Amino acid sequence: MKNFFNEFKAFALKGNVMNLAVGVIIGAAFQSVVASLTDNILSPIIGLFTGQNFDGLQFAFLGVSLRYGAFITSVINFFILAFVVFLLVKLMNRAEALGAKPAAAPVDAAPTHKSCPFCLSEIPLAATRCPACTSELGALGAE
Repeated sequence: MKNFFNEFKAFALKGNVMNLAVGVIIGAAFQSVVASLTDNILSPIIGLFTGQNFDGLQFAFLGVSLRYGAFITSVINFFILAFVVFLLVKLMNRAEALGAKPAAAPVDAAPTHKSCPFCLSEIPLAATRCPACTSELGALGAE
């Protein structure tokens, strides 16, 4: 049982888990701000065009009230939240790219192949005869 708690402690205190927990908490708080923006500012502006409170849009169907205005408000909340998260991720990726060191130029490895002077096919350096044209290359050496 002690080993189980030690494993759980190691898991819970990993950086990724803690970052996720902080992200969820901040996301929940931010969601309430977006909901307030939509409910208190955007819905009334849209309501100007519909002539009533946008959240109050509904219709009765078989004795049940379907509040499609509240649903549309939730969809608007989602898109605003998704857009802001997209911008934050894009900003974080750009900041991470600025802090990253530029990639070093690749170092050329020693050549492992040579060209046959007769047919110009590529052959291993140690070859003494070209497999394509069968010319002898022993006296020519590596080129």
